[in-house]
Amino acid sequence: MSLTIALDAMGGDFGAPVTTAAALKILHTQPDIKLILVGDKSTLTDALKLKPLNIINRISIHHSSQVVSMDESPAVALRTKKDSSMRVALNLVKNGTAQACVSAGNTGALMATARFVLKTLPGIDRPALMTALPTSKGHCHMLDLGANIDATPEILFQFGVMGAVVSNAIDNIKRPTVGLLNIGEEEMKGGEDIKLAARLMESSEVNYYGFVEGDDIYKGTVDVVVCDGFVGNVALKTSEGLVRMVATFLKREFTSSWRNKLAALLAKPVLTAFKNKVDPSNYNGASLVGLNGIVVKSHGSADIDSFANAIQVAVLEVEKNVPEKISKIVESFLLERQAV
Repeated sequence: MSLTIALDAMGGDFGAPVTTAAALKILHTQPDIKLILVGDKSTLTDALKLKPLNIINRISIHHSSQVVSMDESPAVALRTKKDSSMRVALNLVKNGTAQACVSAGNTGALMATARFVLKTLPGIDRPALMTALPTSKGHCHMLDLGANIDATPEILFQFGVMGAVVSNAIDNIKRPTVGLLNIGEEEMKGGEDIKLAARLMESSEVNYYGFVEGDDIYKGTVDVVVCDGFVGNVALKTSEGLVRMVATFLKREFTSSWRNKLAALLAKPVLTAFKNKVDPSNYNGASLVGLNGIVVKSHGSADIDSFANAIQVAVLEVEKNVPEKISKIVESFLLERQAV
């Protein structure tokens, strides 16, 4: 099955040099996909010069005259950047030219613009940023990671439903377990909103595990971890910072003497395997779930491999038809609750 992904080729900290290289990398490994690079035509044309014909034939350029800067206000971007590479890429999803959009651009602007252009699915109040995180058992999915600073009990419940659907579709888990991130596992812990969200989960068909704590994320206690965007973003950035600190310490120690350098050489296969399991770039690509279309947010500082991974996330979600599955499950849950 051939599918088409639209890339915001100008977004992110590095723009076209990274997005075009990532696009070429994906096309080498994915023979059945096509990519539309959205951005300044002359810049993108220059970046694609002297590439193999069989690869270039599966890339098209869609010119846009504007770029949303990384520090731009979402409201300003939405109002004044109607021909930005971000907005045009989303429009291509809306009109059916592409089945998904990938952007490393301004998160707030992407969230606001995607919600305006694509709208949310019926029964979903707000979309959420969701990604996979490594665990001792494999990986889990976590949402929200920053799209919504706070969330009502009803919205947290919706996050749980969407997370379960994605985990089921992507990981083929029949009944994914869902946990609410809290300051303790006991029922009396946490604020009133999270307690109300727990009651909504318990009274639904969601396979609700209960409250989970921060260390449960990486234990793999549940398949889906639910929280508001403030908590989720802090947890994500703290985790990424920890991985980088450990990598810095290891490099420093393994290069501090010739004995340690020898030990590093002997330990290289183990270190490489460890890096592959915890490297944030291998998990790059957060889905904006709950929209009437597929949108994947890459880290703004993503390198070529990281951005290519975000494209791969979009491809997988198209193949699994994630929005339609979310819509069907949410509709059935809404009917179930109306009948009570």
